[in-house]
Amino acid sequence: MPNEWITQQGEVVTLGGEWTLRHYTELKHVLKRREELGSASLSLPGFEALDTAGAALIVELLGIDKTKQAANDLPHAQQMLLIRIAEAMEAPVESTRTHSHRITDALASVGRQMVAMTVQQRQLLAFIGLVLATFASLLFRPRHWRMTATVAHVQQSGLNAVPIVALLTFMVGAVVAFLGATVLEDFGATVYTIDLVAFSFLREFGVLLAAILLAGRTASAFTAQLGAMKSNEEIDALKTLGLDPIELLVLPRVMALLISLPLLAFVGMLSGLLGGAVVASLSLDISTSQFMATLQKDVSVTHFLVGLSKAPVFAFVIAVIGCLEGFNVSGSAQSVGAHTTSSVVQAIFMVILIDALAALFFMEMGW
Repeated sequence: MPNEWITQQGEVVTLGGEWTLRHYTELKHVLKRREELGSASLSLPGFEALDTAGAALIVELLGIDKTKQAANDLPHAQQMLLIRIAEAMEAPVESTRTHSHRITDALASVGRQMVAMTVQQRQLLAFIGLVLATFASLLFRPRHWRMTATVAHVQQSGLNAVPIVALLTFMVGAVVAFLGATVLEDFGATVYTIDLVAFSFLREFGVLLAAILLAGRTASAFTAQLGAMKSNEEIDALKTLGLDPIELLVLPRVMALLISLPLLAFVGMLSGLLGGAVVASLSLDISTSQFMATLQKDVSVTHFLVGLSKAPVFAFVIAVIGCLEGFNVSGSAQSVGAHTTSSVVQAIFMVILIDALAALFFMEMGW
């Protein structure tokens, strides 16, 4: 077979036979022993078979320029193949790898994150507008209200969350009472621990802890549910049937949280006060009757109303973020997990941000 591939008569070397991938290994061995072919006179009368693997070997052997010259004697198909391979091997390989710098990479990462956050907030504002527009269109059409779905979501997001909210706020109330008593004892003002617990839970902790729990518990559930429906193309099927996903899937969840979170906030306030009362009774020698009397005398109902007024805003933001991230899920399970994490982080961040802005507003108003 090597005699068929390479033959030599005097100073003229002729290449022929089958230069194909099937004989690639054998051709490589033969060419290693015939390195002088690059300087000899060549004749290419034509090959029995020639493919890209064989053409690449010929170009490596003869060089690009000599291959183009020698290819003129070949049949048209083999000539075009050999020239095309030579041109491809002649073109420089462009490297897309660039030298990285830590500071530059860090700044670029910050820029990408800021652009992504801007796009995310624009999507959130647009989705809030869509939800409000749909709600306004259904407000005076009771037949389109999804009462069964709303009640089911109230049970899942509100009723089932009562034990964990009550337990968490009870323990935080006890901790706040312990810390307040430790600090105030140095000033002989231990009795003001009652006011500390009451103000903190009626204005802030009751509604804030309930909202954070719902952000981690319910927003993630909304994202996972809608994300699974998006992955299974169930939302596309609803659109095909002429049904509005906002009306069918989003509004019941939003309404459920608007009902659930104020009730959970109320439960959290009571549990926090109960935790403070238990600590006051066991550790501070403050009886329950004294605790209730001080609470009634020093704490105005305004603090309760201020705290409870933030609950609907938190509920709306949590529900909208959870549903939006669910609609943004693509077709993979990894996307469901990523958007579920994103919904929890966004919801908690927005709850704390709105709470801070509300605290500044109420302080300036003197409420």
